[in-house]
Amino acid sequence: MQRGHLETYHTKILLAFTEAVGGNEDLFEWLLKNGYPELALLSKSLRGGEESNQLLIKQNFPQFAAFDAAIHGDIKAIVWLKKHNFLFLIRLADASRGTEVALKWFEKQDLKIFVMLSKKIKSFIDNQVFDVHKRHF
Repeated sequence: MQRGHLETYHTKILLAFTEAVGGNEDLFEWLLKNGYPELALLSKSLRGGEESNQLLIKQNFPQFAAFDAAIHGDIKAIVWLKKHNFLFLIRLADASRGTEVALKWFEKQDLKIFVMLSKKIKSFIDNQVFDVHKRHF
């Protein structure tokens, strides 16, 4: 596993992360206390946690903060991800916005966990009230 590269985490860890994104506090705590604090922070950041977003940057995971912004279509974040070769996160951000081409790519690659994750993120975003105070990347 290469920390900070979602595609390298074990499927079981990604499943726990997906559930934490969905609001499962027990799995959030498990990630936090069992060596995956970056995923715990990302799950909070995706749910609108500005403090978590800043902690991701401070703890040397700016790609996850950029991923969060890219999900919301932040062009600067997408450019930053591309510049730093985080193409997988760009594709996942696209899938999390419901882009069919990106979703089909994950399905074709047999990366079902990322299809599930992107759908969980999209569902949360679709039901979220927009926070004008959340900073952009």
